[in-house]
Amino acid sequence: MKIKAAVTHGQGQDFTLEEVDLAAPKANEVLVKIVATGVCHTDAVARDAAIAPLPAVLGHEGAGIIEDVGEGVTRFAKGDHVVLSFAHCGHCDNCLTGHPAVCETFNDLNFGGVNDDYTHRLSQDGEQLSTFFGQSSFGTFAVVHERNVVKVDPDVDLALLGPLGCGIQTGAGTVLNKLKPEFGSTIAIYGAGAVGLSAVMAAKIVGCKMIIVVDVNDSRLELAKELGATHAFNGLKTNVVEEIKKLTKGGNKYAIDTTGVPPVVRQCLQALRPLGVAAIVGVTPEMTIDVHNDLMAEGKTMVGVIEGDAVPNVFIPQLVEYYKAGLFPFDKLVNFYDFDQINEAFEASKNGEAIKPILRVQ
Repeated sequence: MKIKAAVTHGQGQDFTLEEVDLAAPKANEVLVKIVATGVCHTDAVARDAAIAPLPAVLGHEGAGIIEDVGEGVTRFAKGDHVVLSFAHCGHCDNCLTGHPAVCETFNDLNFGGVNDDYTHRLSQDGEQLSTFFGQSSFGTFAVVHERNVVKVDPDVDLALLGPLGCGIQTGAGTVLNKLKPEFGSTIAIYGAGAVGLSAVMAAKIVGCKMIIVVDVNDSRLELAKELGATHAFNGLKTNVVEEIKKLTKGGNKYAIDTTGVPPVVRQCLQALRPLGVAAIVGVTPEMTIDVHNDLMAEGKTMVGVIEGDAVPNVFIPQLVEYYKAGLFPFDKLVNFYDFDQINEAFEASKNGEAIKPILRVQ
């Protein structure tokens, strides 16, 4: 079928809306009419650093309505409202033990440019186009393996829900699935973007006594306090480690770095109390730490977390329920853009004008 998609033809090039061909779903796949899709930093990295083969149709926070199902699909039917999440094989040890975000073939399935069976569904003028995260949601339709698909409550605005498939899932899941802070514990969150602010809301849900947010944007720090942060520090104006240790009488127990900025990562380790745990979720370049003083000497733990260590088919409906109950107001992070404003949406994300842009596709 012919669809409209935002095509990335070359590294660093703007998205262009073009007509492309989308093949029918095969066994265990579904055809989804994309209603809206989130704009994520990972899409910008894929465009600018070519971490997936180009040309490609990017996009990996899709939300839409099932249009058709392939052979063998029994969990979904035409008309179902769904959120699309990351691809995983479903049968490796990590998938089978509830950790699909560290699937043994995660990189192949999400960044390799092909579908689950290592073939393509997208093409243009006879040339194959790469798929991204097993979905390529920057298009009017997508063919997705049923493992990547999560059925959601049809009474909730579907246009809001796409970011639950990646960025918001990452922040909230790092708190709720991985760190699991005790009621009354202390947590510091570095970076007040969509991931960090989702972590703030999750920390409030579990009853953290102190939720400390560090960023360099004062307006985002104000929003963090509105969403549940008890304290907010501008990293350009404050000695963060000194202030946190003073505030918490020795350091916070848990920390999340969403920035990927090496000096900030070191801060998040140094501000921990002995036996504290830091989760690193930002894409961080090679860096140097003082293993003895920053980590080992006080029994601290530093752990990497992908996609909030979530099982999307379990976790995303939970987040929707928190949202319906007024406990997870992630709609406060969102700015909507029309599909043909995709380049403006990416620029707004880059310059900080928008925390979580969402493209209305249909």
